[in-house]
Amino acid sequence: MLADKAFKGYENTCENWVLSVTALSGAFNGTTRTYFDGMNPEDGKSLRPVSLLQLCRIGVIIYDWFDIPWLKNYYNFGFDHFNISWRKIGIWGLIDCLLGNAGPFASGDWILPDLTLQGSIKLNSHLHTFPNTYYFSYATKRTSKVMGITVPSGILGIHPLLFIRILQMSLWRHPPDVPPPYKGYRDEDWWDNDGALNTISMTHPRFPVEHPRQLVVKDSDCQPFLPGIWYYKIVEGDHILFIVNRERAGVQFDLIYDSIFERCRKHAFRKNPTMPNHNWFHSKHRSAII
Repeated sequence: MLADKAFKGYENTCENWVLSVTALSGAFNGTTRTYFDGMNPEDGKSLRPVSLLQLCRIGVIIYDWFDIPWLKNYYNFGFDHFNISWRKIGIWGLIDCLLGNAGPFASGDWILPDLTLQGSIKLNSHLHTFPNTYYFSYATKRTSKVMGITVPSGILGIHPLLFIRILQMSLWRHPPDVPPPYKGYRDEDWWDNDGALNTISMTHPRFPVEHPRQLVVKDSDCQPFLPGIWYYKIVEGDHILFIVNRERAGVQFDLIYDSIFERCRKHAFRKNPTMPNHNWFHSKHRSAII
């Protein structure tokens, strides 16, 4: 968005304002989880009439329609600007939202269509890896190969909420009567996962065009890091371990963040900074990193 000058009134922005990007379990290429939960693999946009996502969609709409203050204070889905409270739209408005003619899901502009393989490919077709920005990615995995079969990599180390999901994703088969999402698609490429995302999706943007990348086993093997390349590591962990529950992640999580901060310190200064008022910016953000 900085490169595309997407911010009105700030026409001097550019991609070089971002020194580095670090992703933890980033959904660069979508996830087959969406199809298990209710997205149609035929188009990657519509919901199956009977599915978990359909149930969640209906529940969220009714939750916001009832507009109970103490519940909204406990958790707010952020749909207030759609004005779907019963006080404003009544029963007929609720029916309109449930039918998909109005409300937050009417336009199709919500997260799940973007998380399908088709949706991610569409987004990635406009995505650039810039030559002056450093890119780092940590992809999580909780599967292993046993006699050539992909299975969850243990019971004790995987969060109980995710074990079945990991098993499901490791058995994914694209419907044979549906065209594959991209040329060269193979089911087995998508079997390794962390319960929410496929490992192949988290390393770097791959589809429709693969961006420059390098697998990292030891940081010392890649020194010095170069801009314009996605350096990625495969980390053993489930999605809750690294994204939701910091206490459960423990020392391994701390070590990853320590390495990220240390890397940021080393690359914090450029010879020719391009950020306006860069002296103020560096002084403010260096203290924030430290």
